[in-house]
Amino acid sequence: MEGAHPLKPKIIFSEKCLEYGSWHIESPRRVQIAYEILKTKGYEFVEPEPASEEDLLKVHDAGYIQLLKQGAIEDPDTPAYKNIYEYARLSAGGAILAAKINGFSLMRPPGHHAGRFGAALGAYTKGFCYVNNIAVAVKNLDKPTLILDIDGHHGNGTQEIFMGDPKVVFISLHRYPHYPGTGAYSEANCLNFPLPADCGEAVYLKTLEEALRKVDMQKIEVIAVSAGFDAHAGDLASLGLTEKTYRRIGEMIAALEKPTFFVLEGGYIGENIGKCIDEMLKPLSEG
Repeated sequence: MEGAHPLKPKIIFSEKCLEYGSWHIESPRRVQIAYEILKTKGYEFVEPEPASEEDLLKVHDAGYIQLLKQGAIEDPDTPAYKNIYEYARLSAGGAILAAKINGFSLMRPPGHHAGRFGAALGAYTKGFCYVNNIAVAVKNLDKPTLILDIDGHHGNGTQEIFMGDPKVVFISLHRYPHYPGTGAYSEANCLNFPLPADCGEAVYLKTLEEALRKVDMQKIEVIAVSAGFDAHAGDLASLGLTEKTYRRIGEMIAALEKPTFFVLEGGYIGENIGKCIDEMLKPLSEG
């Protein structure tokens, strides 16, 4: 892409992810606006390929994948859109590519509420998620990984998939009580940090610092970030964060000095998403 900065993380994006669900809160517009903002910031964009069914089966039950193919997965939050299986494969493929090139997958649908059988850990809806994209990418890499979930909602699907996995440490900072009603306490390799609504930047960053101190980074080879932005002030799971907060989050991640990739989760105000992605990625650019 002309004008792209060679040292910035690449953005994985396909306009195909904008083809469905125009009426839904998890809409194409939220991603399209973010894409338009990032286009002005000097990023290089690359197109993903769909994940294979074999990739999906490393994470999800075969029976669930068949239901997804058939469009038999509908609930109020997660409609059975036409060709949703193909859109979900493409979004998972974006995560796989992000992991390979240390990029940011700006794709939809999101994924962190999807467990092995779809809705995870007793959630009453699937939370806009069909396939757990970041889980597919982490399984594909098969390296010791820290999954850092900064979405305002608990990543219950990711926790379900990786609970007890010796290669993965899962950290989630999230609003509680809130959907999906999980993540009140830590268990095994899943470290949960529930936070009150609109707790603000100072509390959030102090909690993130505490969370990262609990991880033996010498045993970690890769950092995978479930990058949701609905903790931004005024969004669906507000914790009172701002663009400046995401810059500080990026600085804390960069200080860990590990290969890092990002996968979009929630965030429903497209302008905020684009600005926050840019702020968070700046510290990971060299020079």
